[in-house]
Amino acid sequence: MIDDDALRADIEKYPNLVRWFETCCQRYADASAFSCQGGTLTYAALNEHASHFASWLQRSPHLRPGDRIAIHLPNLLQFPVAVFGALKAGLVVVNTNPLYDRDELKHQFVDAGVKAVVTLANSAYLVEQVLPDTDIREVIVTQLADLHPFPKSVWINLQARYIRKIVPRYKIPNAVSFKSCLNKGQKHAYRPVEIERHQLAFLQYTGGVTGISKGVMLTHHSVLANITQLKTVMNQVCVPEEEVAIAPLPLYHIYSFVLNGLLMLENGAHVVLIINPRDTEGFVKEISRWRFTLFSGLNTLFVDLCQNQDFCGLDFSNLKVTVSGAMSLTRFTEGLWTEITGCPIQEGYGLTECSPVVAVHPPNETRRDDTVGPPVPLTEVKVVGTEGESLHPGEVGEIWVRGPQLMAGYWRQPELTRKTLREDGWLVTGDMGTLSDEGYIEVIDRKIEVIKTAGFDVYPSEVENLIACHPDVLECAVVGVPDDELGEVIKLFVVSRNRRLTVKAVREYCRERLTSYKVPKLVEFRAALPKTNVGKVIRRQIREEEISKQTKKRRHL
Repeated sequence: MIDDDALRADIEKYPNLVRWFETCCQRYADASAFSCQGGTLTYAALNEHASHFASWLQRSPHLRPGDRIAIHLPNLLQFPVAVFGALKAGLVVVNTNPLYDRDELKHQFVDAGVKAVVTLANSAYLVEQVLPDTDIREVIVTQLADLHPFPKSVWINLQARYIRKIVPRYKIPNAVSFKSCLNKGQKHAYRPVEIERHQLAFLQYTGGVTGISKGVMLTHHSVLANITQLKTVMNQVCVPEEEVAIAPLPLYHIYSFVLNGLLMLENGAHVVLIINPRDTEGFVKEISRWRFTLFSGLNTLFVDLCQNQDFCGLDFSNLKVTVSGAMSLTRFTEGLWTEITGCPIQEGYGLTECSPVVAVHPPNETRRDDTVGPPVPLTEVKVVGTEGESLHPGEVGEIWVRGPQLMAGYWRQPELTRKTLREDGWLVTGDMGTLSDEGYIEVIDRKIEVIKTAGFDVYPSEVENLIACHPDVLECAVVGVPDDELGEVIKLFVVSRNRRLTVKAVREYCRERLTSYKVPKLVEFRAALPKTNVGKVIRRQIREEEISKQTKKRRHL
């Protein structure tokens, strides 16, 4: 039984994330913290590099505590060094997707008021394009292997530039190399910064899957609270300095960042960073080198791996925890992964606005039906109806959350903050779901994605989860398409492994398993579905494409 008062005291134990980070690094100084592409940083080296980077930032004439710095990097050893160095200098970290196009990059830099950016040489040409429209005054450029030992670092960097030719030309006057920052910072003592726990630590942008990406203000306190809450769950199975965690999802995403970039440090785990999980062959080759105990991913990644023969042949005898988040986990995927690895998947639920975890299945407990587990400690969850009334167990309504891990609000959007974060402390999530008698949460779908057809509500995830069990279906998506008679009709998009699969066969499969109004009226086969860089299917984009098609047809009538 968890003592709530003791847990609250544990959250207040550290005044900020910097003190917590330094404590972890001192406790596990000689242990390996992060590895990537054959390079490894110990906890002591991680803290030392972070201090050197912080020292350089502190001496920049363009930066002051509270300014925003964008970390525009894939999963490299430089990522945690840059993040913790920025925090030690009192800056606010803006984790930025390295695969953003020019417009997306400009929007985030301008909206956040970014003053500095750490970018990879491979992406620097994009930063160059948007610089004139931003307030950025410091550009730090790193190369792939800057933190690898000599001469391996030189070979990898030269190979990237001249053999693989994956570093487009760029010209950024006054840009500074990351290695130069560390070298110059090393010559000056780092000056600790006074940071209050309720000051901003991260400006974390939402994925924008269901709308425009928003800057979520996460404080040192809210993130520390979530780390502490998750620690109580993971400590049931994690042994200090013995865990090896595979981190294939990008650290710029809040789910991977808190789990792999922060929580793992609490137990001195060794995190193996994967730069490009879409390169399945390279991914499998890398993880075959490790006797990994923890693995985090999401539904589409699990499916891709389970279809790879080399992955299926790996040794999974040490794997004791697999965590799924960021999107719904289908029963088909769960069963397939468990069959191949022997390790059940523990699904969790969270939002960027909750730093991010709200609930997770305890790792030593079998998953209950379609739930995502109970709320993490000190977290209240209720399901409410259309009038804000609390609903009974099993009734479908909107999920509301209250707890110490909630955001401070949306960046420069006070009206939206008031609508989402109520005065009584409840966060309106926009997710539909139910609560069981024991308090276990089932997340059904996003409220704005519920399909209303012929007076009925249809939840896309329910239909998708059923169709995903079809042996010939690789992945699928369900959206509502406007219809003059029914309001909306259900359209199913299928990626199939069998070219002979027909629309008739798919609809018949659905008729046998779904109530009539839930059966897709329209079915379309596609070679692929649009996804975020994390791998989450973007229903919004599919629906917008369909509406655009309808508009064009009407114009030609």
